Amino acid sequence: MNKHLFLLPMLAALAASSAWSQSAPAHDHGHGQIKVAQAPGSVADGEVRKVDKANGKVTIKHGEIKALNMPPMTMVYPVTDAAMLDKVKAGDKVRFTATSEGGKLTVTGIQPAN
Repeated sequence: MNKHLFLLPMLAALAASSAWSQSAPAHDHGHGQIKVAQAPGSVADGEVRKVDKANGKVTIKHGEIKALNMPPMTMVYPVTDAAMLDKVKAGDKVRFTATSEGGKLTVTGIQPAN
C-alpha cells in the first residue's frame, strides 16, 4: 500500500473547504476584512415618526430586527425610492423592508400595515 494514500481524504477535505470559501458571497470593505453578505432584506413592523420627502428619509420606531442584529429603536433611514414615502405619514403603523449594505441601513420597501 502506498504510504501517501492516507493523505487523499485530508487533501479532498481541504480542497472542498477552499472551494466553498472562495464561492461564498463576501464583501471587502477596504479594511482587509472579508464579511459574509447580509440577506437581501429583512421585513419588520414599526411606526413612522417622521417623513422627510425632500431628503428621501423616514424615521421609524421599530422592534428588534433579528436578521440585521438590531435591537428595538427609533432610527432615520434613507429610502431607495423617495416615491414610496408618498404612501405613509407620521403616526402610520407600517411594514417595511430594510437592508444592510456595507454597514449602511436602507429601507427598500414600506407600506401601511393591515
